[in-house]
Amino acid sequence: MRVVNHIYHSIGGHHWVDRLERWAMNSPEVEKLSTPRRESIYSDHPIWATRVAALFGVGPTIKVNEVLIGSDKLGHFLSQGRKFYRRYLRYGDEARAAEHSAYTERALFGQMTTGSYSNADLVANYEGHRFYRSLFEDDIVPGKPAILKWKDGLWIIQRSFDFSDHVNVYWDEALNINHYDQLLYPHMKARFLQYCDNYQRRPALYTVQDEAQLKARYQHLQLRETSELRLPNLCQANSAGGPSLATLESDQ
Repeated sequence: MRVVNHIYHSIGGHHWVDRLERWAMNSPEVEKLSTPRRESIYSDHPIWATRVAALFGVGPTIKVNEVLIGSDKLGHFLSQGRKFYRRYLRYGDEARAAEHSAYTERALFGQMTTGSYSNADLVANYEGHRFYRSLFEDDIVPGKPAILKWKDGLWIIQRSFDFSDHVNVYWDEALNINHYDQLLYPHMKARFLQYCDNYQRRPALYTVQDEAQLKARYQHLQLRETSELRLPNLCQANSAGGPSLATLESDQ
């Protein structure tokens, strides 16, 4: 834990925004897409439906391992991943350690205050835990030794860290869709339908490869089923005679 805590305090830390996350948000070395609050996916919805999500907007989007992720996922990876790892050490059971992550998404830092239950946040939390385990354990990343090795009374680095061992399309909230409560769901569904033209132009961007493998990997994280809101499903259902966008908007 001294090694874990040192890494955490060096690039994470007890801040609202972790050091690495803040660097990614501000550094000119990192290409990013910043979305103003009034242009976020939560804008123009009733405040009673969006709650704090509309007030704070969304963080910038960055690309890691060819996956588009919100910069906040770096904080989940480092901070929430460390908490997940500590619970795992206490319980010796990943599923039990995952229960608190799911509770957090349901409560103050999730659906209670935003209306959103982020499946992608839970995945980033878990992958942070896997990173901390991989510091010391072989095959946490399949086929790879631990990052560190104890030799002659010292820790030595025996392989480099690589984000590609942890970041996959389930970190992307456009693919691993949030679960929305009853107040927010109809507004988000109507908003997603506005992107059907984008989907029709480039459908491959919205396709999840090897999803069965991802579902098996994360089956114990209490992810919620939201595939009906993924654009391939939503747009095809709408074109096949489902409720029109105009109808959905009039219902609001």
